[in-house]
Amino acid sequence: MGKRGGKAANLETLKRHHATMGFRLLLDEHLELERDGERIGLLGCQNWGRGFQQYGDLAKTVAGSEQLPFRVLMTHDPTHWDEQVLGRGIDLTLSGHTHGAQFGVKINGTTYSPAQWIYKHWAGLYEEQGERLYVNRGFGFIGFPGRVGMPPEITVFELHRA
Repeated sequence: MGKRGGKAANLETLKRHHATMGFRLLLDEHLELERDGERIGLLGCQNWGRGFQQYGDLAKTVAGSEQLPFRVLMTHDPTHWDEQVLGRGIDLTLSGHTHGAQFGVKINGTTYSPAQWIYKHWAGLYEEQGERLYVNRGFGFIGFPGRVGMPPEITVFELHRA
């Protein structure tokens, strides 16, 4: 669960709305998904990041998932990956938070953004120690209600057995 304004009442309201829509929030927990005999773990850790209250408990989130052959962790802030996730054998971490700073300039095929001076991992796919982090730029905004050179993003991953 991402930013929530720091109020417990906000979280309870969000939980109710998500339940009404049929969504299950993964708040420091995981579930096992199985299809055609193939299993993966989907892990969800509450908000964890610089400058915000850190609600997430990664140890609780991961506990009991170690036997799953492939694990996907959802955590809001990509700084969590460097601080706690990397080295735990999580195959893929999905993150957001940065919005790519909602501003970017493309020069010779490379995109530059103010986000890269704030976040080590700010957009796209990163790999270290055989683990991967994907930072989605999202489709919303914070502050300035727009984007310049940083288009909205919805990412679709298709997983295949190796």
